[in-house]
Amino acid sequence: MTTPLISAAELAALLPENPLILDCRFDLADPERGRQDYLENHILGARYLHLNDDLSGPVVAGRTGRHPLPDRHLFARLMGRLGLTPSRPVVVYDDKGGGIAARAWWLLKDLGHDAVAVLDGGYAAWLEMGGRTAHGPEPEDESAEPYPLAPVPRLGTCGRAQTEALRQDESYTLIDSRTPERYRGEVEPIDPVAGHIPGAINLPWPENLDGDGKFKSREALRERFAHLQKEPQQNVFYCGSGVTACHNILAYYYAFGELPALYPGSWSEYLLLLAE
Repeated sequence: MTTPLISAAELAALLPENPLILDCRFDLADPERGRQDYLENHILGARYLHLNDDLSGPVVAGRTGRHPLPDRHLFARLMGRLGLTPSRPVVVYDDKGGGIAARAWWLLKDLGHDAVAVLDGGYAAWLEMGGRTAHGPEPEDESAEPYPLAPVPRLGTCGRAQTEALRQDESYTLIDSRTPERYRGEVEPIDPVAGHIPGAINLPWPENLDGDGKFKSREALRERFAHLQKEPQQNVFYCGSGVTACHNILAYYYAFGELPALYPGSWSEYLLLLAE
């Protein structure tokens, strides 16, 4: 795969190559809903990844945001049990326009696995095409070898202290990926304090999508990100907990073929700095 996005028709054509398909459906308001939906129906052969249990590490009160990154070695072990090998392509999907699947895409890229793509249009696109589905769990292989992860993280991240310093550096741009009303502090349905990191601009992640819930064209996305810093790593994306910021990183990568930085702790972690 040469693109971070794959259509439902392209996935169907890829099936003879036995890709690893990962279902990432999740609902913040009902954390077990995605798993239940998976068990009821999913793309044939897909395995399930839970945002809280698989795509995040333990939350430590007073130290982490709501969805800290998982330990890379534990994540590599999980990927091995699910059947990931360096030569096996991966397709991830959800029912949120890629808002959750992009986190899995980012984590796999960070492990060193480049043959990974997000299903454009998600599960709905697969159903609309008439793709084959199944129900019930898919077994893991407990004896499988961990995925041979890259010795150091592949993708750029910024911690809380670094983000606080960079926001005052004009050569860096801090980008809030949440919806405009959350960025402006008019509403805050999840975190205890509303608002945004001082100096951050707002590029809401849903605006990467068109009216059909699929990603806009490369040209449209290049225009969307054109005003950012020329050096990708000098653009630092965040959101509420480091999940949907990955959607903006995916869209940026689709547009330019380069990866900007992520502040994984995001607003939910930055609030801890304000409380000190």
